[in-house]
Amino acid sequence: MTLSIIDNNLAYYRLSIIDLLKGRAFMGINLTNYDALTFDVYGTLIDWEPTIISLFHSTADQYGVKLSDEQLLLEFDKARAELQRRRPALLYTDVLRNAYAQFCETYHIPQNAKEREVYANAVMLWPTFDDTKESLAYLQRHFKIGLLSNIDDESILFSERKLGIKADVVVTAQQVGAYKPDHAHFGAAFKAFKNLGIPKQRILHVGQSLRADVIPANQLGIPSVWITRPGRSLGSRPEDAVGAKPDLTLHSLHELALYHQAHASISEAS
Repeated sequence: MTLSIIDNNLAYYRLSIIDLLKGRAFMGINLTNYDALTFDVYGTLIDWEPTIISLFHSTADQYGVKLSDEQLLLEFDKARAELQRRRPALLYTDVLRNAYAQFCETYHIPQNAKEREVYANAVMLWPTFDDTKESLAYLQRHFKIGLLSNIDDESILFSERKLGIKADVVVTAQQVGAYKPDHAHFGAAFKAFKNLGIPKQRILHVGQSLRADVIPANQLGIPSVWITRPGRSLGSRPEDAVGAKPDLTLHSLHELALYHQAHASISEAS
């Protein structure tokens, strides 16, 4: 049975909250204490890993390069992380172009200009997770929403339309000239929310990446929720986890919405 947060299937709603209370550190964070949620986008709201793997498989398979899904993902992750470190002002479309070029050079694959542009525009192909739209719509009824993303301004528009919301605050790598885990995204978001009357202390950050989201949130002294999407690993491998201390760990945005519902129900009953 699937919970509809909007329609509020009451029986399943109660059962899910009971399960959540049993299986999570329920008193760790009270979501009703916050006025704004800031989200990582790719990996948290948008499911990018399968398309990335598919693209690299398509290139590798043409030239008999035999690599597993995990190996292909690691090749991409290494390339984009190094590019973002060395050239923090590089647009994300160019990060994707260069990740393709680096992969081709590593495995002695001739580059194809048309194929390179498919990589550059891959953001348009990345879908939302199944639970994202409904859960995000619910959460936006209770919080101001911020999107903090290592992406360019044009690309985020494609994804924001897929999310089905208009975020209150959007901060991109293009705007701040840096990529997370640099603190620039967070500083810009704090300033934007302050202009909306929301102080830093009333902001909760949500992300799938320990490296790019949880660790900088820890360093800045803001609470964070780690969304551990099953079968997804970018930014959350053991080497990325050193020093990361999320205040709450959940498996989906659906669980985050339920978690808020549970706190809101308790507040109403007290």
